[in-house]
Amino acid sequence: IVALTWADVDLDSSSLMVTKSLEQTRAGLTVKAPKTAKGRRTIPLPAITVEALRRHRAQQKAERLRLGSLYQDAGLVGAAPDGAYWPPDSLSSAFQRFRREANLPPIRFHDLRHTHATQLLRQSVHPKIVAERLGHSTITSTLDTYSHVLPGLQEEATRQLDRALRQALRDTQAGA
Repeated sequence: IVALTWADVDLDSSSLMVTKSLEQTRAGLTVKAPKTAKGRRTIPLPAITVEALRRHRAQQKAERLRLGSLYQDAGLVGAAPDGAYWPPDSLSSAFQRFRREANLPPIRFHDLRHTHATQLLRQSVHPKIVAERLGHSTITSTLDTYSHVLPGLQEEATRQLDRALRQALRDTQAGA
């Protein structure tokens, strides 16, 4: 997310493209391509996210005007207050401050990715779609990582199958 630029976001079509990542090395910050071909992807965005991004972009423009020449405009969506890249470790620290101030339970920034996947699976989104959103190279990675969510999905699938079979029996008996 720290490498995401506004050029990668299309608010009109409610999507973003993952085209790069940011790595912190001893030599400094390096922008690079995603680890796998599946990592390079387009992700549809929910309306609530598009609304939040529109507000954020307006706030960011105001901050850029306020800072003037001190603002380092790299076109980043998740820029540091001065417009520069957030070093990944700094973003994690800033997120922890936000989490504490918002009185949220302990969670790492990266855990939001897991929350996203878990919520989609709990909403019965097909694991293949979840794998694509996460940029996993195979659905197996997703299923191995999030199998703890699947038992509840199995129960729901069983209830749906039961309803469908009962309806099919009623339809058959009504037609006989």
